[in-house]
Amino acid sequence: MAANFYVAPEQLMKDRADYARKGIARGRALVAVEYSDGVVFAGENPSGSLHKTSEIYDRIAFAAVGRYNEFESLRVAGIRLADVKGYQYAREDVTAKPLANAYSQALGASFMGGDKPFEVELLIAQVDERIGTDRDEDTSLELFHILYDGSIVDEHRFVAIGGETEPLTASLERHWEAGFTRDAAVQCAVGALSEAAGRELTSDVLEVSGLDATRDRRRFFRLRDQALRDAMGA
Repeated sequence: MAANFYVAPEQLMKDRADYARKGIARGRALVAVEYSDGVVFAGENPSGSLHKTSEIYDRIAFAAVGRYNEFESLRVAGIRLADVKGYQYAREDVTAKPLANAYSQALGASFMGGDKPFEVELLIAQVDERIGTDRDEDTSLELFHILYDGSIVDEHRFVAIGGETEPLTASLERHWEAGFTRDAAVQCAVGALSEAAGRELTSDVLEVSGLDATRDRRRFFRLRDQALRDAMGA
């Protein structure tokens, strides 16, 4: 009778983490930068149709790196979850925190017991009209970073995910300033990406989007073509 093959739980978790990290690192990094009226997402993405960032609901946005087919299925599931909650209750009841928790649980369950872990990292952001108030009194921007193992982190100011994040984080730390305008946030994000890549990134290879609290109901925006070049100061 054949004996069952045994792997120590610690080694199994390490192998799964290494597998997920290697898959994520093969993709291009993405950064999120907070500004006075919301948040900007920017990443290198030559494709005009396969987006890394998108709208989930009125004031909630989704950004991801890693395997496209995996984070696209998670994005669609998040939209459906938000739509159902908005239909059952009210649109104002759909918030980022429960959505981020749902993603955290799904990724954690796959990491611990699935055939293989998801090779993705996610950002879920929510913005409302209270931009510019004291954060200690009333938080206007929520930004949740969800890792491949289901770990969830509440981020502030800026965050880099996927690929080599250390040089991106160092560049953002040097250049980020409180009270950024949207265009200044775009320039900070693109500058960090260009610095990390070792070359100047042009608008045709960039995907830039975000949330803006000054917009009516649907706060998500996407910058393309001339609008992106203007924001970059090009």
